[in-house]
Amino acid sequence: MQSFTDRYQAGRLLAEALAHYRGATDAVVVALPRGGVPVAAEVAAALGVPLDVLVVRKLGAPGHSELAVGAIASGGARVINEELVRQLGLDAATLDRIAERETGELHRREALYRGRRPALEVAGRTVVLVDDGVATGATMLAAVSALRELGAKRLVVAVPVGAPDSLARLREAADEVVCLLAPIQLASVGQWYDDFSQTGDAEVRSLLNG
Repeated sequence: MQSFTDRYQAGRLLAEALAHYRGATDAVVVALPRGGVPVAAEVAAALGVPLDVLVVRKLGAPGHSELAVGAIASGGARVINEELVRQLGLDAATLDRIAERETGELHRREALYRGRRPALEVAGRTVVLVDDGVATGATMLAAVSALRELGAKRLVVAVPVGAPDSLARLREAADEVVCLLAPIQLASVGQWYDDFSQTGDAEVRSLLNG
C-alpha cells in the first residue's frame, strides 16, 4: 500500500471516492480537528458543500493520558469503552472528573476554531464526517453519536486510512463508511503519510473561514 503525501493530497483522493455526493444540496462536511480539517477542506471544496468542525476530546485513563477509555463530543455525547474501564477498575465518579476536565477544553477549542460563527445546522441533512485516519475509533464513534443526537439524516464516515476492526464498528454506527486504505497492521495513522506534521490552530481557522 502506498502512503499519502500529506493531508491535503489525502483529502483530494478521498473526495474522488465521495463523488456521488458532489453538489448534494442537503450535504455538509464536518471535520474532526485538528488533523481532519485539511482533509475535510479538500473534500468540501471538491463536493461543493459547506464545511464545519465537531470538537471531540478523548478521555484519557488516569496516569496514562494517551490510553483512551472513551471520548466526548460537542452536544454532550459520551462514548465509553466499558471493557477497558472494567479492566482498569475505574468508577463513575472518576470518569465524570475526567469528562468534566475535557469538557472545558472542548468548549475552549470550539470558540477558538469557530469564533462567533454558529455551528452549521445538521438536522435532516447528510453529514460527511471526516478525519485524517481512524485508529481505535473512539473519537469517531463519539462524533457519530453526537451527530445522531443533533438529528443528522444520514451519516457518512470518510477517512483516508483506518484500522479494519475500528472500521467494522463504525459501519455498525454510521450509514456508510468510506476508507481508502485499511492495512491489517495499523501501528499509527501517521505512518501512512509522508508528511504528518501537526495541524496548527491558525491553519484550522484559516481553512474554516475559506
